[in-house]
Amino acid sequence: MKKHTFCAFALALALMIGVLNPAEACTSAVVSGKVTPDGRPLLWKNRDTDNVQNAVKYFSGEKYAFIGIVNSVDNPTEIWIGTNTAGFAIMNTQSYNLVEVQPGEERGEANGRVMKRALEVCGSIEDFKVFLDTLSKPSGIEANFGVIDAQGGAAMFEVGYYDYVMFDANDPKDAPMGYIARTNFSFSGELYEGMGYVRFMNEDVELMRAAGTGQITPAWMFSDLARCFKNQMMGIDLKDGAYHTPRTTGWFVDKDFIPRRSTGSSVVVQGVKKGENPDLTVMWTALNYPPAAVAVPLWVKNAEKMPPMVLRDPETGVSPLCDKAMTLRNRIFSCRQGGGTSDYFRWELIFNPQGTGCMQLLQGVEQTVFERSQQVIDGWYASGKVDVKQMNELYAWLEDYVTGQYAELFGI
Repeated sequence: MKKHTFCAFALALALMIGVLNPAEACTSAVVSGKVTPDGRPLLWKNRDTDNVQNAVKYFSGEKYAFIGIVNSVDNPTEIWIGTNTAGFAIMNTQSYNLVEVQPGEERGEANGRVMKRALEVCGSIEDFKVFLDTLSKPSGIEANFGVIDAQGGAAMFEVGYYDYVMFDANDPKDAPMGYIARTNFSFSGELYEGMGYVRFMNEDVELMRAAGTGQITPAWMFSDLARCFKNQMMGIDLKDGAYHTPRTTGWFVDKDFIPRRSTGSSVVVQGVKKGENPDLTVMWTALNYPPAAVAVPLWVKNAEKMPPMVLRDPETGVSPLCDKAMTLRNRIFSCRQGGGTSDYFRWELIFNPQGTGCMQLLQGVEQTVFERSQQVIDGWYASGKVDVKQMNELYAWLEDYVTGQYAELFGI
């Protein structure tokens, strides 16, 4: 483990359930190319937020152009996961055990602005370290920042107001299984404080299994992490068939699963191998509630031509693709019988024995998206560059196919 300014405290992982703040309860991982089938690093985040209307936006940037997840507002000043023309990508999860927040302070108030600025000026993990060193202190940051770059770098930074600790996913001492998982506590923070311990257990178990068998791909991260309905504390998996009617009512409580009512997006940035063209970096993006969403590939190159379905519509103020997923999400979380009941969800609308749950139906749609897109991407890997004409054709197909499937399957 690389240490900066202070030594990391050992953190004994507590098997505890915290009271989670839905506004900032994200789940994430950074994965070394050493354990992915194609040798390319991955950066993943399920973003939980009060602002569940998310969209993708392109920025020209001071030094590098970039794309990223934003709240659906006119002029966003914050980015929550993104990648730039240098192949540098960054995401965060809010930590709750690095800083003793004083009255009147907003916890991690600079996190989103810092990521936007980092995408403008950082081309590598080394650049990001210099960037953190030169920030004014106290920085207003309390976060776990996952980063990858075009040199094959993959790391997690636990950052407080004055100091940071870096964990290298390529270093077996920091990441013996080739990945680093984080939720809403930091290993270098206060013992037994923070949030998201059960979600950490959920993702760590899945990642450990997959890392050892070479299964960690973007498609796997969406299907087995972003849409994981296991709870390791309770020892249950909602997909095992025991939670359907007539054995139960078909309802369940939204507690400590990785996808949550507050999830505004799920993104996997697929980096490049050292020596590859950074233009080949892919930002696989699913907007809003993952069981009701479809992941589509996006690139910084020619980003002005991104599919309109992922962008903020100037008339409605939301992304059309996000809005479709949110419509399904609202059907799933439809209980409104007083305080607290909005956390109950209709599991059988997501997954059922008949195979008609939205997650089941959209799985086939997303699989087609991955297969069609991967054919194009593999050609670009072979040639070493992005073919803009093919990209525009792929974007046009994605727009027609994905929106058409929502209309055909759900009437939206």
